[in-house]
Amino acid sequence: MSSASCSADILKHPRDASVLLAGSEPRSGSVMSLTSNTYRTLREGGAGDPTAAGNSIQLLVRVVAGLSSVELESDLLLMLFDLVFCLLIGGELGMARLLHANILSKMEERWKLIGSPQSLRPLAAKGVAARPGTLLDFRSQDLAEQLTLLDSDLFCKIQLPEVLLWSKEQNEERSPHLTEFTQHFNNVSFWVRSVVILQDKAQDREKHLLKFLKVMKHLRKLNNFNSYLSILSALDSAPLRRLDWQRSTAESLEDVSSLIDSSSSFRAYRAALAEAEPPCIPYLGLILQDLTFVHLGNPDTLTTSQGSQVNFSKCWQQFNILDTLRSFQRERYSLARDDDIMSFFNDFSDHLAEEALWELSLRIRPRNAPRANQR
Repeated sequence: MSSASCSADILKHPRDASVLLAGSEPRSGSVMSLTSNTYRTLREGGAGDPTAAGNSIQLLVRVVAGLSSVELESDLLLMLFDLVFCLLIGGELGMARLLHANILSKMEERWKLIGSPQSLRPLAAKGVAARPGTLLDFRSQDLAEQLTLLDSDLFCKIQLPEVLLWSKEQNEERSPHLTEFTQHFNNVSFWVRSVVILQDKAQDREKHLLKFLKVMKHLRKLNNFNSYLSILSALDSAPLRRLDWQRSTAESLEDVSSLIDSSSSFRAYRAALAEAEPPCIPYLGLILQDLTFVHLGNPDTLTTSQGSQVNFSKCWQQFNILDTLRSFQRERYSLARDDDIMSFFNDFSDHLAEEALWELSLRIRPRNAPRANQR
């Protein structure tokens, strides 16, 4: 390829290139500069050092491969595709193919992380033009009721032996309904995080977070502590908590967090649960914790003057915990299913992974960036 040397500074200083490859902050600006220089060289077609130009292209291929998917912005994409075209014209088929493959791989990753969650798209985009399609289109009470309906169906399937067994050995195969309920809790939590952080504008993220706070108030009235804490775990998760929020929003989040204050063995939550009238869906995590403590802190048998005997005190403690759980399973909610909201939820299977949540959080507010003044 007869082309002049491009990105000369980087080629003369390989240490700078290694910084570009290993930098922890978004590097899209540096990549655009490198791409622009390489593109300009190929377009000019001037005589120069073909080895240096080839090294520059190889470096660019490596840098693109090292980019995170969310750093591949639209302007950079267009520039990279133009470069691929120039490589093809210049006869560099191998480099063009390699760079093209890297770009497509990153686009696919970005789609999986950001573009694929179908439940986060308006229903109109799925061909359901007459239905509302975003979180803000639904009433908070209706959302809370549908969450409760889903929770209740899964909660009532759990068999008490599964719960007791889990405190002794965490075996998913032997506790299938408990495992399904726990997975549902996690899916809802990650779905909530995704809905909030995928909003492009700060004011839209604020609106969605406040919407979920309203949903939590209705969940509290329904005595659905499970979804209440699932949403709370999302709103209080590190990728969201580190972002800038209005002071009133942060204070509201602090207020709802007081229910699950871990001090004094979750006194506030235990008091609220004791006052709750069925139907009620408790937070199963604390029940499992209590059962585990009873199991680990007490032997199954006691040695007495009459020999080894069953530790009935331990059995009684386990019975009391499980009996409370059973009492909540006896009464079901009288709630009607809303197909529009259920379609919007889409089983909460469409959500971002932890890594993607962190990437987006760092894009919104880079690491070590000063906090904005709360209003």
